[in-house]
Amino acid sequence: MSDLGTVAWPPVPIRTERLVLREPEARDRAAVIELLASPEVGTYLGGPRPRDELEHEMPGAPSRRPGLFIVDLDGEMIGQITLYRETGHLRQAAGKAELGYLFLPQAWGHGYAAEACAAALDWFAGALPGEPVVLATQTANVRSMRLAAKLGFIEVERFEAYGAKQWFGMWSPVALSD
Repeated sequence: MSDLGTVAWPPVPIRTERLVLREPEARDRAAVIELLASPEVGTYLGGPRPRDELEHEMPGAPSRRPGLFIVDLDGEMIGQITLYRETGHLRQAAGKAELGYLFLPQAWGHGYAAEACAAALDWFAGALPGEPVVLATQTANVRSMRLAAKLGFIEVERFEAYGAKQWFGMWSPVALSD
């Protein structure tokens, strides 16, 4: 997020039953490039990024920025989660904290995304109590929509953007605690 207010960054690594959410490290470079260059991962994101372009843009460790968590399984990066205050790529998300997630294809289908995203949302609810989080995904990305529902996101609207139908949902820690 571009505005964490008084929230200290980075937080202490977040541990779940199987995973660790932490800041990027130099050892994550190859996995981040693999993630962003993956045709499977890029299916609903406008396609994969060219590997040579990524290699050039990231000569060293992946960039560290508030709101970016590396998802680590047994010492290896399997994905990343972002929680940023959106600046307007979608009018619906402008100014709101938005959850994003990308996982390597070999990590799909094991519940890692749900486990990691739930932990990140719990952290967020503790760091910024009462603040909602939004999420946008293509309606064609059925797995992502299922994950959003599992995490407690409630559909707000559907709309067309980037040449595809989009699903937009909101998560509120207040609603979840009732």
